[in-house]
Amino acid sequence: MTKVEDMLETLKLLSDKSRLTILALLKESEMCVCDIVDLLETTQPNVSQHLKKLKTGGLINETKRRQWVYYSLNLEDKPYIKEILDQLPSMKDRIDSLKGQSCD
Repeated sequence: MTKVEDMLETLKLLSDKSRLTILALLKESEMCVCDIVDLLETTQPNVSQHLKKLKTGGLINETKRRQWVYYSLNLEDKPYIKEILDQLPSMKDRIDSLKGQSCD
């Protein structure tokens, strides 16, 4: 069982709209940082700060491929977060709107 303090810190990460949106995007698929920047319509340094907090909190993984960094969810030990993400609206249409514009 997860300690209440650990859960509190993890849930605090979700209290930011950008971080919650990033998790909703990653729920759909692994994503490159440049795609997240485009979808959030913000700057790369801003997105990187949010990603750093999510990674430090253990909610996401990062994988480097060539010059790009890809992010995916890491929720195996946080089933209560999975339940929250299941309630978020799908971001599939937003992600599909980027087809052909990806940083690959």
